[in-house]
Amino acid sequence: MTQRFQKVRLSAMLAATLAICMQLPARAQEVLARGLDHPWAVAFLPQGQFLVTERPGRMRVVATDGKLGAPLAGLPQVAAQGQGGLLDVVLDSAFAANRRIYFCFSEPGSAGTNSTALARARLSSDSSRLEDVKVIFSQKPKASGGLHFGCRIVEAADGTLFLTVGERYHRMNEAQKLDNHLGKVLRLTKDGAPAPGNPFIGQAGAMSEIWSYGHRNPQGATLAPDGRFWMHEHGPQGGDEINIPLAGRNYGWPVITHGEQYGGGPIGDGITAKAGMEQPLHYWVPSIAPSGMAFLTSDRYGSSFKGNLFVGSLKFGYLARLELEGGKVVREHKMLAGVGRVRDVRQGPDGLIYLLTDSAQGVLLRLVPP
Repeated sequence: MTQRFQKVRLSAMLAATLAICMQLPARAQEVLARGLDHPWAVAFLPQGQFLVTERPGRMRVVATDGKLGAPLAGLPQVAAQGQGGLLDVVLDSAFAANRRIYFCFSEPGSAGTNSTALARARLSSDSSRLEDVKVIFSQKPKASGGLHFGCRIVEAADGTLFLTVGERYHRMNEAQKLDNHLGKVLRLTKDGAPAPGNPFIGQAGAMSEIWSYGHRNPQGATLAPDGRFWMHEHGPQGGDEINIPLAGRNYGWPVITHGEQYGGGPIGDGITAKAGMEQPLHYWVPSIAPSGMAFLTSDRYGSSFKGNLFVGSLKFGYLARLELEGGKVVREHKMLAGVGRVRDVRQGPDGLIYLLTDSAQGVLLRLVPP
């Protein structure tokens, strides 16, 4: 073999290797901040900082170097018990002009009750406090206990807000009734009023804020690249679901489910389908306890990742990457195994995927491209 041929062959092999590497899945994560107390949600501020909620009732700005800012002043009282506390936060689409944010939390009521509530506020110019704080929606009825608050917020393209609300566990049958907000996806204006076009406006005995019903505990929600609203919800023991909630549709809980009672045994009649109730787009058995949800619209991780859906697993501590074809999940990949309880998953303005892990020493992570 001549020296010239060896060089040509080596160059060809190197080019082929580089081409393959461009399609390799991302395997590493970069820790951006440590020491967060059960962080629940992250939003991206314009100068590269992060706005993070902590479930015990604190909201902080995390600097670009990972330094944790002092808790922001001005938050309302939070009922931090069990799964409740300070939960999701999102920036208004016009944040650069109005510095408005929306956040949801468990709001204390009388006699030990609480509810999922949605508030809006303005982040002060020095990012030290919340101003003009107003609770614009509070779930009815309030309930006792610290389970199943749901609490993800998504702003749609038309400026309305989707809010997911859990059925509070012990009141699961309320998810099938329209005279309450438990176990529902709601669609609201930015003032907290029922959004125009909601399916049950004017219907006697129905809450006008309801968009869809029959949900359990939805802790992940996002907009797809085509603008449709997607969400996922915790099943009981098995039966975590991904759904694309449509106006007025019934998603079945607790009448139909792919899960079972904790400890075993059927829920209700033990059926998985019934006329008039929607089937999930995708479900997990056993449960992964999903939280956080984001579509990747960038090509930062190569073409094979673009358009994939990313979901965090609280139970098994990994990031699920779901490949879609024709709006259906066709393959699932487990990434970052052992990273910890993944609470939130977001795509940042830079096109990269960011995660929060839920623990007393939670971390903010960035998924590193190959």
